[in-house]
Amino acid sequence: MEALRSYRAAEVAMRRRTQQSMDMGENELLVLRFLARARLRDEAVTPVTLSRYLGITSASTTALLDRLEKSGHITRAPNPADRRSVLITSTDRSDAEVRHTLAAMHDRMMSVVRDMGPDERATVIEFLDAMRSAVDQIDAS
Repeated sequence: MEALRSYRAAEVAMRRRTQQSMDMGENELLVLRFLARARLRDEAVTPVTLSRYLGITSASTTALLDRLEKSGHITRAPNPADRRSVLITSTDRSDAEVRHTLAAMHDRMMSVVRDMGPDERATVIEFLDAMRSAVDQIDAS
């Protein structure tokens, strides 16, 4: 458990440094990562999708998207499937900035994974899945 706590503390510190270097808050970075994954899967993203993902109100989502649009990180376009909504996409510049900021860290993390054997990876995956399940459960009491 101590190793897990230590990793979590290091990850939180890394996220804080990333936010500072990109001059963004946590939700802004979460949106950009979400949009990058959606782009790779060719999935449409609306403000409602982002509100649900972040667990914030539509007013907070609008303010967040306004900041990201003003800084050139996202674009809004009419949704061809629903005239009442818009589609949100990250800009190429934004995707490149996130990749540049996180690339070295991702490379170091992948190096750790590549150095593990298949059985070691399976054990770590099983452990992390079990821990995620343990923390995802909400106590009734």
